[in-house]
Amino acid sequence: MIAFASTTDLARARSFYEATLGLPVVDESAYACVFDAHGTMLRVTAVAEVAHPGYTVLGWRVMDISETVARLESRGVAFARYDGMGQDAHGVWTTPNGDRVAWFADPDGNVLSLTQFR
Repeated sequence: MIAFASTTDLARARSFYEATLGLPVVDESAYACVFDAHGTMLRVTAVAEVAHPGYTVLGWRVMDISETVARLESRGVAFARYDGMGQDAHGVWTTPNGDRVAWFADPDGNVLSLTQFR
């Protein structure tokens, strides 16, 4: 599977996905940077303008969301807070069935998420 995201600044996106999120680069050109997102290829493509669909474009399953959120916060990632969601102090929402979800954005405003299934 290959997932796609867009960016207006390929160098900035590479820094975020590689250094902040820890995804290794597997290919790069003037038009895109491809990362190994734990078995899924993630192609971040250079575009003139990023369209924001208003929903999560990429998400990762994590085993310990509290640890992952803390690690990303220490790297400068800010987690989103949504009115009425009842999120904890770190922006983690617990679903009615016990799954835990947190949202954040890449430098282009693409909404990304972490999910810890119960």
